[in-house]
Amino acid sequence: MNKELYYTLLTDGTSDKALLPILTWLLQQHLGTYTIHADRAELERLPRPPKTLTDKIERCVALYSCDILFIHRDAEKQPLNMRQAEIEIAFKQVRKKLGKSALPKIVCVIPVRMTEAWLLFDEAAIRKAAGNPMGCQKLNIPQITKVEKLPDPKKMLYELLKKASGLSGRRLGKFNVHERVHRVANFIEDFSELRQLPAFQVLEDEIKTLCEW
Repeated sequence: MNKELYYTLLTDGTSDKALLPILTWLLQQHLGTYTIHADRAELERLPRPPKTLTDKIERCVALYSCDILFIHRDAEKQPLNMRQAEIEIAFKQVRKKLGKSALPKIVCVIPVRMTEAWLLFDEAAIRKAAGNPMGCQKLNIPQITKVEKLPDPKKMLYELLKKASGLSGRRLGKFNVHERVHRVANFIEDFSELRQLPAFQVLEDEIKTLCEW
């Protein structure tokens, strides 16, 4: 019988649930014999959503039973190590309050700029997510090594999805680009190209270390 692993993703916003297929893929690379169960902490649905990162982590621990808690922050204009430090400080505060035994393992998930940068490399997935997999519109997909340097990867992904849809006028106006972003990640079967990105390498190294425990 396969072993099971449960993880929860605490995100900056609802659109970042697109990270779930990426995290599941990474865990499967290093825990091939495990069945992976993924969940996103939907704290925004609570009557009084927590505001601070410390409070968010505490509520996650209370509401979601998991082996690993992935804590996501977009780096945006901050250095990656600064975002890591913010997460570690918040987690230490929760551990001091609840005790070490009550907490899951944590892994920081910090894409440079924003999550959408990690979805810009697979043209076929973008076309499928746009609902027009056989479309022939020319899409200017950036080189994988340059996606972390884009000023606004979210805007670029939105524009690529709209163009790939082949729609115009009113039909394009009704095109739900936010929903389509989530589909992009689901249509990507292999995220190994992201291993060329330093921030992704850091994430995978953390997962490797965790899987060796």
